[in-house]
Amino acid sequence: MSRALPVLSSTLARRARRLWRQYGIFWLGAIAVGLVAVLYARLIDWGYNAFRSMQHHYAWLPLLLTPAVAAAAVWLTRKFFRGAEGSGIPQVIATLHTKPGESGARLLTLKILVGKILVSFLAILGGFTIGREGPTVQVGAALMFNLRRFYPRSNALIERQLVLAGAAAGLSAAFNTPLAGIVFAIEELTRSFEARASGVLITAIIIAGVIALGLNGNYTYFGTIEIGAHFPDLLAVAVVLTAIVTGIAGGVFGWLLLNTARWIPAPLRQLHGERPVAFAALCGFIIAVVGLISGGTTFGSGYAEARGLLDGHEQLSLFYPFLKMISMVGSYLPGIPGGIFAPSLSIGAGFGNLLHTVFSGMQLQMLIALAMVGYLAAVTQSPITSFVIVMEMINGHALVISLMATALISSRVSRLFVPPLYESLATRYMAPLPQPAPVPVPEVPEALIEDEPEAADAAADATDPAPTDTPRQ
Repeated sequence: MSRALPVLSSTLARRARRLWRQYGIFWLGAIAVGLVAVLYARLIDWGYNAFRSMQHHYAWLPLLLTPAVAAAAVWLTRKFFRGAEGSGIPQVIATLHTKPGESGARLLTLKILVGKILVSFLAILGGFTIGREGPTVQVGAALMFNLRRFYPRSNALIERQLVLAGAAAGLSAAFNTPLAGIVFAIEELTRSFEARASGVLITAIIIAGVIALGLNGNYTYFGTIEIGAHFPDLLAVAVVLTAIVTGIAGGVFGWLLLNTARWIPAPLRQLHGERPVAFAALCGFIIAVVGLISGGTTFGSGYAEARGLLDGHEQLSLFYPFLKMISMVGSYLPGIPGGIFAPSLSIGAGFGNLLHTVFSGMQLQMLIALAMVGYLAAVTQSPITSFVIVMEMINGHALVISLMATALISSRVSRLFVPPLYESLATRYMAPLPQPAPVPVPEVPEALIEDEPEAADAAADATDPAPTDTPRQ
């Protein structure tokens, strides 16, 4: 009996360690992702409310504050947090499509996680048109990726599952959209679905979602829209026209981001390359001017404006979506950390408001929902993720067929202008660092070696590269 007890305790310890590695680490990471996503959302909301309060009391303040914040954000990102710029979703895609251990060590470090949160918070304090959803995806992936240290023998499969689960859980917790988190992982991050990863992925999304619901309560991101039982006769026409308009607009936005050399004047391109901090300040000044022209509606992510249109409490100019696009491009070009999901939904809501002048007999809420799906699908070229995420945000199950059709058509229209945005940006993080070309050493004729060895040595010495103190870029 005394011999059986040590054997039993050893067996239980081995099983406990196995369960911890199979499930416990993922559950711990999912809980951390849910907590960080909620706290990050509250931090961003507090920062934007602080900006709005300052801007309300001093209408001219953005002309000074926004350029200064832009310069500081770009300096911090380039100096300390390389890899934190932009949305964060391209970095996750690059990690999943290459060697996760090597790419994650560059793009998903704890330092980048902290920088992503801090610099995006600084940017929202300056009124930049950024969202928190893309950064939450990178933050969630970084949190889970760094849990690989708990495995005694981590490998590429474990690291990939951690990154995928963390990213999907981050999106789910940010929007309270668990279905969209799953679809996002399948359609955008991996373009496939592995049976071995399905349970891990869904469990992480559930746990992160439960944490978010426990802290925020059960809510829908944009509230619940009321759609009658009878659809208008022109619904099919509205779907097609909305999809075409938003598809063109989203395609143009993607083209502007991926083809800056074709439309930015040469002096500004030179300024961006040689003095990126000054270029960021210039972009910040443009964002401030556009914000003042719009009456302050183009500052921030645009959530309040989209929610106000859906609730019927907001009246926006018909030029709002175009001004918001200018502000969004200006926020993204300098490389400041921040997402494009929420601003894209806000721009889509603006196009829905614009199209209501054509389809005045239709519900404004219905057109806004269609346009939000259309513009988001055009920007991301992920139609399934787009219609699922908006459907969950507005509790719009009655519009599911119309949302699907709009997303599909608009993404196809957008593809005529530009390839998928996130995948195109991800290639910039996949490319290895350029290696210096070896200095060619010319062959020395044998006759020269035999007859004049001293001359041959001198010729060889002349081909050696001069010593340099320039570090490898």
